[in-house]
This record gives sequence, structure tokens and C-alpha cells, in this order.
Amino acid sequence: MTVSKQQVLDALTKVPTPRGVPLPQAQVLSEIAATDGKVFFSISVDATEARAWEDVRHRAEAAVKALPGVTTVMVALTAERKPGAAAAPRPAGGVQPVSAHRPHGQGAPGQSPMAKQTEIPGVAAVIAVASGKGGVGKSTTALNIALGLRDQGLRVGLLDADIYGPSIPRLTGLRDKPQLDAAKKMIPLSRFGLAIMSIGFLVEEETAMIWRGPMVMSAITQMLRDVAWGTLDVLVVDMPPGTGDAQLTLAQNVPLKGAIIVSTPQDLALIDARRGIAMFRKVNVPVLGIVENMSYFQCPECGTRSDIFGHGGARHEAERLGVPFLGEVPLHMAIRSSSDAGTPVVDSEPQGVHAGIYRAIGAKVRDDLKPYISAA
Repeated sequence: MTVSKQQVLDALTKVPTPRGVPLPQAQVLSEIAATDGKVFFSISVDATEARAWEDVRHRAEAAVKALPGVTTVMVALTAERKPGAAAAPRPAGGVQPVSAHRPHGQGAPGQSPMAKQTEIPGVAAVIAVASGKGGVGKSTTALNIALGLRDQGLRVGLLDADIYGPSIPRLTGLRDKPQLDAAKKMIPLSRFGLAIMSIGFLVEEETAMIWRGPMVMSAITQMLRDVAWGTLDVLVVDMPPGTGDAQLTLAQNVPLKGAIIVSTPQDLALIDARRGIAMFRKVNVPVLGIVENMSYFQCPECGTRSDIFGHGGARHEAERLGVPFLGEVPLHMAIRSSSDAGTPVVDSEPQGVHAGIYRAIGAKVRDDLKPYISAA
């Protein structure tokens, strides 16, 4: 049984608002996405009203969950301050809105922006895999590093937090939809011995993810907190490119045990990698190291090596910035083809040279995380 947008709207008419009218008439709803039992929408209000609307968000979520055929509901409360308006109180249980009048990373006066960090129950260590720019193979690297950590005997989860362009469903070959447990938490999908969750499991592959900053923050918070991760040594988070709301939300939400920066050797990518390192340092997240992806190309026919994007730039940058260099991953057709097929190279060619590279990176990361993980 599927649910329609009209059915969602009909359910929301029973939700009262502080404006004295039913929710659909309050002119605060975004476009409603309803596909295969999954419903997503946001409620956008001024930040000065955020606290009053938090209960509305909960009521709206409950009303839609009660509809027959609905399996997953994500309702984001987005709140932005109008120019010249006073700062809004923090919504109970919500994410502090980011405003143009408050720089990222700054909370209320006298309060650390990291004061709301809490551990994820059952998860010993959360690490981020990030890049300053797109197109450097970050998601492929994140997945294979997760598998490399698995091969160190660790219990590993993978969260695809790249909500604008989720790649993990394609890279893992997973098309199933998450189910809910008795506590109404999403159950991660399982493949390659990993617990895997992605926003891409909840929407169609070609759906345009056009979300404003506060909704990004709410979605990532729910992906962290409303998933039944179970007992994990390491949760690897594949971050979207850049240094924006997603990265800040993750750093403020959970005490990250470290971040891995992925870059190609070329100067343009390294400039953005520096920004990523600077951001994590600013929020007191240890940088576990830099991975130089697409480090070189070796012709499979003649064996000639070509440094297409230059070579060694990430290693030199790591030395200059005083962070570990985790390794070089070549530009190779086996990595590309296995990724496109949803059979990552660490799993599909476990005895190959490329799997060995990722496992060596995983071993270095495991050693850094030994103070936190029980299985090391």
C-alpha cells in the first residue's frame, strides 16, 4: 500500500499550529515527497517561533506515521532569523538554527558549540571521511576504508551523510528500503559485514535533493540518532564535500574521534583539503590523516606509470601541516569498475594489491582508535 501527498495533507489538517489554523493552512510546509511509503517534508518558520513549533513537528510526524502504508517519516523544522531580529531560543531537542548573523561554530554567548555532543549508544568511535571538494573519490575511499577496518576484526558501520548526492547505494549495490524496529528506529541494511545507512535508501536515485541548511542539519541528526546501529567499534561517516552545515552538525552532535581527508595530488584539490583540515581543527576534531586518491595511473597493458594529477602533493601537504599520511591509492580501472558494479574492491578482490592498500590504511586508523575500541 502506498500513501499519496493528499493523504499526508489530510492527516496534517488535524495538527493545530500556534497560528490558530491547521498545519496545511499555515503556509509553512515545503513540497511533500511521498514515495514507496517514505514521506519527507519540512516546516519553515522564523527562528523566533522555533520553540513553539517544535511540538508541531512532533505532532506532524506522529500523524503521518499513523497512516497505513507509511514506513518512514522525516519532518525537519527549519528556522531562520529575519534580518535585524533577536536571536531565537534553542528549540528543545532540536538543532540550533544557523543564521547569517552568527558565524558557523559559534553558539550562544558563553556556551561552547560542542556542549550538546552526546555519544551514540553502542558506538565506540565515530570518524568522518571528508574532502574539501567533490570529484576526488571520497565515497569510494570511505567504503573501502570501512571494509579495511572490517578486515582488522572490527565491527563497522557506514553512514552516507552526503545527502545532496548519496553514492553509497550505488557503491554497495543495495536497493532495499530500511525497516523500522519496535522503537520506530530505522534498521541499517547489511552487506559486506557492514551496517549501512544512507538517505539514498529512502529516495529514488534520480531525485533532486534540494534542501536548505537547517533541513540538512535536521536530516543528519536523524540519520545519527534515529537509526538502530547496534554495537559497533567504528561508525564511518561519508561526508558531503566542503566545510558547511553537514560537517558542523556532525561535529556538534557527536564527539568525533577523528577525520580522514581525501584529496588528489593536484594543487587545486590540495587547497580545498587544507580548508577541510583547518575546519576540523577549529572544532577540535583530530585529523587522522590524508589519503592521496588517484595518486597515479599504471597502464594495465604496458605497465607504464603516469602521474596524471601530479604525484606526492598530499604527502607533502601532510608533512607541512603535521598530520599523518595514510597512503596512496592509484587511479585504476579495477577500483572504478568494482565500484560501479556495487562490489567494492576490498571485498571483490581481497587478495589484490588495491585491497591491500585500503587494508593498510584501515590498520593505521585502527591503531589511532585503539583507546576507544574494544576489539583492537
